[in-house]
Amino acid sequence: MANVVEFIKESYTEMTQKVTWPTWRELQSSAVVVLIASAIIALIILAMDRSAGGLLELFYKSLAG
Repeated sequence: MANVVEFIKESYTEMTQKVTWPTWRELQSSAVVVLIASAIIALIILAMDRSAGGLLELFYKSLAG
């Protein structure tokens, strides 16, 4: 049990005194980058999904007809 208490004390000290926390401006900047990257990746996945769906539709039509 003493190890757990010591771990919590050391963790608190490290989080309050040794960690360099980003500023509000840096957080906003990072959030914008993440949002833009997420939108780009979503659009790429959408394009891949639509392309694969279109190809499969053509393939199935060629088998039926």
